[in-house]
Amino acid sequence: MKDKMIGFLAIVLGICVLTGWAVNRLAEPQTISVGGECLTTAPKDRTAITIRVTVVDKSATKSMQIASAKIAEMNEYLKTLDVKVQTSEFNSYEKNEWNRVTQKSEYIGIETNIAVDVSATKIETIENVLNKFAGQPDVFVSNLRMFTSAETLKPVMESCLEDAVKNARERAEALAAGAKRHVGKLLAVSYSNGGSYDIRPTANFRLAKAEMAMDTGAGYAGGAITNKDTEVSVNVSAIFEIK
Repeated sequence: MKDKMIGFLAIVLGICVLTGWAVNRLAEPQTISVGGECLTTAPKDRTAITIRVTVVDKSATKSMQIASAKIAEMNEYLKTLDVKVQTSEFNSYEKNEWNRVTQKSEYIGIETNIAVDVSATKIETIENVLNKFAGQPDVFVSNLRMFTSAETLKPVMESCLEDAVKNARERAEALAAGAKRHVGKLLAVSYSNGGSYDIRPTANFRLAKAEMAMDTGAGYAGGAITNKDTEVSVNVSAIFEIK
């Protein structure tokens, strides 16, 4: 009698487990996975250059002191302008050069490099900076460029992300319609983004403007460099419920 009772309970338990599994399978939503995308542009609202001070001296201390003093002089002038300044390089190392006569590497001194990125909303401001420092001893100006600031890019990216999700839903609805189904709520989504930025190295502002004027999608007009907008792309992978 006891064995029969145990067998009966085992059967009941098995039925409960199978029933629960079936209920869970039925409760799990059926889904569809699709990709969505958005491609747009954002205006380039800032112009920037890189100013580098390079000093070589037999004394490491003197090399760093001269370079630091020159950067400090620059910063005093830049404080009077509506610009953003960020140090992008600061290094000091032993410099050697190959002597073709003696056929060996010779110690030249300690080279110190300090570079700052200077950006402004007006191209005329950057031109003033270039006119101030270009051609000075130990000063090198390069990488004249236009770019889109983070403040301008943020709302464009957010709007593009929303459009990419809408695009994914439209694709899901088209696929589901073929099977006489309907798309429900969004269950999961992930995204990646990209963009293109024009960077042009130059040591001569007038030459840079001429080069940009000849390039496709760029021009010089009314005292300001104009260039094509920044391309912004967003790709999403989305999972939707289908009914």
